[in-house]
Amino acid sequence: MKKFHGKVNILHLIDGAKQAEGLTVIIDVFRAFSLENYLYDMDVELIRPVGTIEDAFRLKETTPNSLLFGERNGIKVEGFDFGNSPSSVTPEIVKGKTILHTTSAGTQGVVNAKNATKILAGSLVNAKAVAEYIIETQPEVVSLVCMGWNAEVLAAEDELCAEYIKSILDGEELPNMDERVADLQFHGGEHFFNPETQEVFPEPDFWLCIKYNRFPYILEITKDEIGYVTKRIR
Repeated sequence: MKKFHGKVNILHLIDGAKQAEGLTVIIDVFRAFSLENYLYDMDVELIRPVGTIEDAFRLKETTPNSLLFGERNGIKVEGFDFGNSPSSVTPEIVKGKTILHTTSAGTQGVVNAKNATKILAGSLVNAKAVAEYIIETQPEVVSLVCMGWNAEVLAAEDELCAEYIKSILDGEELPNMDERVADLQFHGGEHFFNPETQEVFPEPDFWLCIKYNRFPYILEITKDEIGYVTKRIR
């Protein structure tokens, strides 16, 4: 198995995003960047990560054929078309659309990664593709940033994703991933199984987000004259 020969830093939360350098993977498993992978699988035209709700509404005014996706504290932003739930979306609704996406953790990592030379969106659903891209391109430094809950509290699913990516980079892929992702049901993903929170965090989201290596592509985040843009690279 090929290995990565550069330096790998595992960082955390907003401060981690600010400290990130080199090729930076912003990791948000539940649910921002899992959602973005599923949206591209449903053939959206483009995704634009946005830092603030206000900026998202402003972009909506000037972006034809667009939909607003986003949450704060997991809850869909008032006035948005959708929250952050991959199970709530169907291809018929989003195909060909431009998605304007703002979240409490994932997109905050993007807008704070000012020192990154390249930004990728990371989640379990495309973790191996991210690792293989890093091995193929061999940057000098890689930063894996676990964004956690609201970018304020460590989250087991993001830590696992970073650990898994690093294991592939080291040439020793974690042997017990099936057990590790299943365990997230009891350590990190409990809110998807609590009847009191399932209106915001539906159980199907959990199962979609833990399908590790479902997608064979990376999501690269760049910047144009309008703002940040996420593009699928096969």
